[in-house]
Amino acid sequence: MNYVESPFQGHSAVVKSEWIDFNGHFNAGYYLVCFDDAIESWMDFIGLGRSHRDRHAVTTFSAQNHVTYVREVHEGAQLTISTQLLGFDRKRIHAMQIMVNSDEDFVAATCEVMSLHVSEESRRVAEMHSDAYARLGEIWESHKKLDVPPQVGQVMAVPGWSTD
Repeated sequence: MNYVESPFQGHSAVVKSEWIDFNGHFNAGYYLVCFDDAIESWMDFIGLGRSHRDRHAVTTFSAQNHVTYVREVHEGAQLTISTQLLGFDRKRIHAMQIMVNSDEDFVAATCEVMSLHVSEESRRVAEMHSDAYARLGEIWESHKKLDVPPQVGQVMAVPGWSTD
């Protein structure tokens, strides 16, 4: 078994000038671009990378993303994105991505992701191959022991607001 003691760290980026918005900080849309780029190395790590997808005619789709912007980031900042497995079954992968400003060592944002395993032929959710499912089980053996980030499962609402 390939034991994993911490969240997977497989992506880094530098905040580009074209990613800066009129407020002078990292534009909200580019956070998601960075998180999406980081998913590729995560998929390789968990056994659902490009070679697996080509061999089995499957892919993954994001069903839901919940981005939490924790702290402001500026041009030139070095970012590192780690990914923690939160749960899975034969058709779904629930994970949390954590973006850290490596220059100043703070969490800049998180992205809670629900990925679906999809047949390229039918374009419908389909069960994943046993090898990928087993690899997720290996990763889960260590990730289940990690602290769950506080942003997991947050509900968005205005406190005290009611539509009644």
